[in-house]
Amino acid sequence: MDFTPTEAQTEARDLAARIFGDLATHERLKTAGTGSDPELFKALCTAGLVGAVTELGLLGLVLLLEEQGRTTAQAPYAATCVYGLLAVASHGTPEQRERLLPGIEDGSVVVGGALPAQGGVRATEQQRGVRAAERQGAVRASGQDKASGQGELTGSVPVVPWLRDATHVLVADTDRRLWLAALGEGTGITPVELTAPWSAGRLTLDRAPAEPLGGPGTGAYADVLATARTAFAGLQAGVCAGSLARAVAHTNTREQFGRPLATRQAVQLRAADAHMDTEAIRVTAYEAAWRRDAGLPYVTHALTAAWWASEAGQRVVHTGQHLHGGAGADLDHPVHRHFLWGRQLDAYLGSGAEVLQELGELIAHGE
Repeated sequence: MDFTPTEAQTEARDLAARIFGDLATHERLKTAGTGSDPELFKALCTAGLVGAVTELGLLGLVLLLEEQGRTTAQAPYAATCVYGLLAVASHGTPEQRERLLPGIEDGSVVVGGALPAQGGVRATEQQRGVRAAERQGAVRASGQDKASGQGELTGSVPVVPWLRDATHVLVADTDRRLWLAALGEGTGITPVELTAPWSAGRLTLDRAPAEPLGGPGTGAYADVLATARTAFAGLQAGVCAGSLARAVAHTNTREQFGRPLATRQAVQLRAADAHMDTEAIRVTAYEAAWRRDAGLPYVTHALTAAWWASEAGQRVVHTGQHLHGGAGADLDHPVHRHFLWGRQLDAYLGSGAEVLQELGELIAHGE
């Protein structure tokens, strides 16, 4: 394994750091409230930081998401790269890639993800008929035959992050097949406020037209879900690093009884534990991403990264807030935003116990 960034990955990371640093300021984040910053997302697309992900790979995306996490920048960058760009590039048909990728890259197509599958979306008779034809050999299981046509989806998903920013949504049905639906006909969005300001919404589907992404048995669902877990673990690594950096700066300048707080052994030990947790999140996310880019099995590695991001992530953001003392409890203080993001990512990735159970079942079955 070699996690050393390539020259292209390093340049993209540095560019992302500048854009997030310039535009995701405390003042702009306060102005955005619980919504996203369209100017920031436009700047990312204009700089080519969405389209570049197809060349930079998942490891490159993890590096970029770390920079977003450091600033808690409010933009649908992670979602549209994972559920849009990488999903379509990896599992879309040639026609889908030609039609959809340019729009995703320039920001005119923003994709949200209704994953993991929660059993709330079912296929209509039209879609089930397509699968029956596949079993009879009339349609290839690759999902790349135009005969597969369009499907219709019905059901609801309680929470989809960045749904209010999206033009399309990637949905997993009850059979864990992926469908890409344009928001409009047959779809409804009800705003939902989460712990973190992710412009989320409840998705309602009423015979909504959708197109399949990847055929049954192709592993598209497992791949996209593992990719998402890895990417959001990288985002958590950045959130934790940003929280810890703020805590270090605060304890080095804040004095108690004539000495900086950072000179206290209890503070040093707490910060050291947070640093080790942050590094564990980072290295497990790097490993999972590297393995995907290398074409190696990585589903269990993605779960390992998700477990660290969930369990260790909430410890780190609690530490960051705690080391700020009373200031950390101020809802308007920048470190509190890291706390909210860290807890939201903990919930989104699944509680540590749930992730550990899924990981254990995969290992037990030799997967």
